[in-house]
Amino acid sequence: MNMLRVRPYGAWASPITSELIVSETVSLGQIVLDGTYIYWSESRPADAGRNVIVRWSPDGKTDDVTPKPFNVRTRVHEYGGGAYIVSDGTIYFSNFADQRLYQQPPALEPQPLTGETARRYADTVVDTDRNRLICVREDHSFGEGEPVNTIVTVGVNHEQEERVLVSGNDFYATPRISPDGSYLAWLTWNHPNLPWDGTELWVGEIQADGSVEKPQKVAGDVNESIFQPEWSPDGVLYFISDRTEWWNLYRYHQNQVEPVCPREFEFGRPQWLFSMSTYGFESTDQIICAYTSKGTWFLASLDCSTGELNEIATTYTEIWNLRASPGQVVFCGGSPTQTPSIVRLNLKTSQFQTLRLASDLTVDEGYLSIPEVIEFPTENGKTSHAFFYPPRNCDYQPPDGERPPLLVKIHGGPTAATSTALAWEIQYWTSRGFAMLDVNYGGSSGYGRTYRQRLEGQWGIVDVDDCANGARYLAEQGRVDDKRLAIRGSSAGGYTTLCALTFRNIFKAGASYYGISDLEALAKETHKFEARYLDRLVGPYPERQDIYRQRSPIHFTDLLSCPLILFQGLEDEVVPPNQAEMMVAALQAKGLTVAYVPFEGEQHGFRQAETIKRALDSELYFYSRVFGFELAEAVEPIEIHNLEEKLGTGD
Repeated sequence: MNMLRVRPYGAWASPITSELIVSETVSLGQIVLDGTYIYWSESRPADAGRNVIVRWSPDGKTDDVTPKPFNVRTRVHEYGGGAYIVSDGTIYFSNFADQRLYQQPPALEPQPLTGETARRYADTVVDTDRNRLICVREDHSFGEGEPVNTIVTVGVNHEQEERVLVSGNDFYATPRISPDGSYLAWLTWNHPNLPWDGTELWVGEIQADGSVEKPQKVAGDVNESIFQPEWSPDGVLYFISDRTEWWNLYRYHQNQVEPVCPREFEFGRPQWLFSMSTYGFESTDQIICAYTSKGTWFLASLDCSTGELNEIATTYTEIWNLRASPGQVVFCGGSPTQTPSIVRLNLKTSQFQTLRLASDLTVDEGYLSIPEVIEFPTENGKTSHAFFYPPRNCDYQPPDGERPPLLVKIHGGPTAATSTALAWEIQYWTSRGFAMLDVNYGGSSGYGRTYRQRLEGQWGIVDVDDCANGARYLAEQGRVDDKRLAIRGSSAGGYTTLCALTFRNIFKAGASYYGISDLEALAKETHKFEARYLDRLVGPYPERQDIYRQRSPIHFTDLLSCPLILFQGLEDEVVPPNQAEMMVAALQAKGLTVAYVPFEGEQHGFRQAETIKRALDSELYFYSRVFGFELAEAVEPIEIHNLEEKLGTGD
């Protein structure tokens, strides 16, 4: 038996290094089924974050089908998604560098279908009857005004001009053609809504000349969110709606909307990306779907005629990007001990097959922390949700009586949810002796519409309270060190982080990744998709400028009293770099302990291997200096301003 070495929390050596994480990991994206072939996209940090389409053949062979330098990624809504489609072996995709649509027949080089313009394309479907594509177009050729979103056609024979089919609203998504080619369904919404607030589902008739006429609203309004409309093989329109609190399955049949499977859990997700999918048709009568209950995802089979839902036993607790076809279902799956992967389930044999692992990194489970589902009390007698990861490393134990430092992790969005899939970034911390609390604060998805709406008008309050109360709950239980509570988050999570450090006194340090410090600046400068997001989360601007100022940490740096590190991509269009720079300047002027790590060439969300590695190691180095423990492994130091002065005061 190996004797455990005694070392303080934070000072444990771990095989889960930043170098291993970035060298062995890819991000898995959109799945497309084309006959017997399976396609997926993956983003590769080791290749500067380039997105590549991979094809799996029935003989088990996998091949990259995207030649360099192409990068399959669209910038519609800035977040993208739905960047490619495949039909009879021909791939149609959006290329990141020029945002043009390309056609790539089997074994041939990609050729552009659209011109060199200021237009972007996403969520494409193939209209085989008319030799064209139908997709969402975002036109940026209007100078200073907002881009114009429409549903358009793009010819695949290089002869047809682009043609607008549907227009007039602020946003469109999910154009879907009925199996007989006679109808087009789509989603639409307008400012100030986002797709999880209120969307409308429309259907129009496709005419002989290819136009869409007689549009009819099927479901949705400003207080109903519709997700993933799909036609069944026999031409019935299905969709997910939260009209009765939970994102459940419905269908439009004989001019009536009828529930298919009413349950008190969620089949839908917030539509941050195009082409998101949680269900698919194995046959006319059978749907294979995923749903979430209390933060855990399940796989199930649904009988369309009876509404009977039968769980399919899996080891996965996180399931996304699900696609089904006769005899099979393919999805992205993961669990606390399973790295995200592309999984194929043969429905006839019940055999699961892993087609691609997001990471080839294999680590003894003795280094892996398994999350506990926790519920804890928060403000106004309510309950909030989180996953707690205790420190775990099979080589070490702490000195008697020592409690671990806690990192409270804040997911982005804020309308989103954390994942239980194995995240090496989390294990990087827990295997070094940190505890981690991954919070699904009020406003997160997966717990019903009411829970999601807790954040309306309350961003910077409810989320902050929940994170603070989660940390306090663990400290009161004696599971973490109340003198070493830290908080970290990216994007919207970075805003929550900055608010928590500014307006609460519970945390002793924090890390903000491309976080928001000035809500006014965000309201003025952000992109169209989120331009009115803050109307619901904070209040209308400029009418409620007072609230924007009250909840912007940049105006209250005098309340900050603990160390902070900030990370920022210098090409970020969602949260501009000046937000971080203003915060750093204010903290330096005040004499507070602060570090700033900017990255050239990075946008919103870090994609390059060196960036991800440097950020992780820099954050660890920062905590080691602030909390006063020795690192087990050497990492490249960073400049920390006012460190000596801060530590010397005894604060």
